[in-house]
Amino acid sequence: MRMFRRLLIVASMAIAWPAAAASLPNRPVPSLDLHRYAGQWHEIARLPMYFERKCLDAVIATYTPNPDGTVHVHNTCRTDKGRMSVDGVARIKDDQPAALEVRFAPAWLTWLPMAWADYWVIEVDADYRWAVIGGPGRNHLWILSRRPTMDPALLRTLVEHSRQRGYPVDRLMMTAPAGAPDRPAGSAPTPNATPPSTAAASSPRHRERADDLERRDRAGRSHVHR
Repeated sequence: MRMFRRLLIVASMAIAWPAAAASLPNRPVPSLDLHRYAGQWHEIARLPMYFERKCLDAVIATYTPNPDGTVHVHNTCRTDKGRMSVDGVARIKDDQPAALEVRFAPAWLTWLPMAWADYWVIEVDADYRWAVIGGPGRNHLWILSRRPTMDPALLRTLVEHSRQRGYPVDRLMMTAPAGAPDRPAGSAPTPNATPPSTAAASSPRHRERADDLERRDRAGRSHVHR
């Protein structure tokens, strides 16, 4: 009887764990104006991604609506050999404007499911000054801003929100400075908990750790394009 009771306790803990680990829902925002979302975005921070392994900084994404309802994607970044760029296309998935799929593979591979990667806008500013991008697997995350920098308090808040959605923010890599105010402090969203410091995310030691994790995961990780 005692053993049966222990098994019930363990089972209940296992069922409750996902809800405890992710206190905010990981889903696309309910509405998104793609025309307001269009334009240029600066990457402030990201989870390590294989296809961005050569990007040092100055990562910029530009989105342009196409007449057929898709969105043209143009990504650039600075590498140790100069500027690098790649072009792709995004499409709306399941009639949800904030749940997109992005493809950087050749057009003739469009029919392949693995050619498309989820691109969820999970948080966005009311004035479209910043956005947070994730996905159902929580294996990619981008914090974007209209300006090349972001207010540290706002960044800490967005990082904490991502943590509460279940993203591994301890692996977050800073790709742009967080120091110059991006918007008035009073207009930043109220965090649901005390935001952690992001100083570790920008340290050389953290970058080395993130690079090491990326190298170990590289062989088994399917590429996901932003």
